[in-house]
Amino acid sequence: MNFVIDMKAKASAAPKRLVLPEGTDKRIIRAARIILDEKLAAGVTLLGKTADIQEAARTEGVDLGGIGIISPAEDSRLSKYAEVYYELRKNKGMTPEQAEIDMVDTLRWGAMMVQQNDADAIVAGCERTTGDVLRAGLSIIGTIPGLKTASSCFVMTGLDPQYGTDGSMIFSDCAVVPNPTSDQLADIAQSAAISCREFLNVEPVAALLSFSTKGSAAHDDVVKVQTTANILKEKKVDFVFDGELQADSALVPSVLEKKAPDSPLKDKVNVLVFPDLDAGNIGYKLVQRLGKAQAFGPFLQGFSKPISDLSRGASVDDIVTTCAVTLARVK
Repeated sequence: MNFVIDMKAKASAAPKRLVLPEGTDKRIIRAARIILDEKLAAGVTLLGKTADIQEAARTEGVDLGGIGIISPAEDSRLSKYAEVYYELRKNKGMTPEQAEIDMVDTLRWGAMMVQQNDADAIVAGCERTTGDVLRAGLSIIGTIPGLKTASSCFVMTGLDPQYGTDGSMIFSDCAVVPNPTSDQLADIAQSAAISCREFLNVEPVAALLSFSTKGSAAHDDVVKVQTTANILKEKKVDFVFDGELQADSALVPSVLEKKAPDSPLKDKVNVLVFPDLDAGNIGYKLVQRLGKAQAFGPFLQGFSKPISDLSRGASVDDIVTTCAVTLARVK
């Protein structure tokens, strides 16, 4: 599996509209040109003051032909967007006056473009924090119906082919929720299952990881994962899962047969759901560095429409890849 090539092919097969709120960032401008030239998107819109974007493009020697530019403060949709934002946030103390002020922010504007179907996907984070991106997404785009938790996943590739789907797996959550409750962990598992279908194009088989397998240890952290499994059973989710399981039980059939002979995980596990951010972040980095696997992400999940966060140190190639992945997720 070549994850980047697969995602670019999926994005270009049915091009969608992308909005990039940090339109004055030179990396974003260069990435926008590549995305349009490679036909990864049907349209790319940069947000920011027009003169500033044009000057940054001139400095970089980038042709802005075909790339849209929107300055929120000067756009005719400001009043409409502000009204929608007020309705979304009035129960949180938002006023119409403050809504109009807030909607000039390019990150909120980009999220509103997606919420209003004026764009299909949004990618940000070169200049703004992950918290900023999450707040804009949660307050304007919202989560998938039935889920309350936004989280993240990594697509791990280049593993031993005996594991996952030909050596590819979903690891979640590794970047967003530090110490999830059982309800949040159930949301994370459901979102990771969706990500598995989107990224690996296979049906999810998920393991809820713990330092215990089926009651082999007694601890509040074990109870949390056991409760998560019960929540998923009550929800009658549409994917195979089991927990609580130690990592070797989840990954090695002979160990699973010994420790949990009644487990429904008879197929290869392709989704690992970690009990907290410590385990998830440490786990993916150990596999990446010691196992020489490739780690793509983190990709945000659980949102009702595609939104992605970038590292503030992201390269142009990183931005193009993240945008392609995000566009490939558009339904």
